[in-house]
Amino acid sequence: MDTQTSVFDVVAYILKKSGPMTTWKLQKLVYYCQAWSLVWDGDQMFDDEIEAWTNGPVCRKLYEKHKGQFRIGKLPIGDASVLMENQRETVDAVLRDYGDRSPKWLSDLTHMEDPWKKARRGIPRSERGESVISKESMAEYYESLHEEDGAWLSES
Repeated sequence: MDTQTSVFDVVAYILKKSGPMTTWKLQKLVYYCQAWSLVWDGDQMFDDEIEAWTNGPVCRKLYEKHKGQFRIGKLPIGDASVLMENQRETVDAVLRDYGDRSPKWLSDLTHMEDPWKKARRGIPRSERGESVISKESMAEYYESLHEEDGAWLSES
């Protein structure tokens, strides 16, 4: 599938479904939408790279749009209606299973997972870092979770 969906379209859908939230939490939800899309849909949800920053995964393109804001309810760009049905289902499942979690909990979870740890290898904990979390690393890791019987996140 050749995706035409942008990270801002995904954000528009997340905010439409969940309402305002911290930008910290939004970044983690976007990351998990991308990760689980790679597994469940066999394709990326959006083209933009996600970097392994100190507090977890961050899409720089999104960060540049919300920089300086603590909470966000809407961005001036992004169209939730362009998401295809399978993309909406993936986002809905991510929101169902991660949406009630705190930003700190989500950040801590990403720090325990291989994609973030691999991208951060060799970067001191206190440094922001700009290493990209590869889509291959995400697909491999989350596919292994999906295959485990005890995985707590389940496809809707």
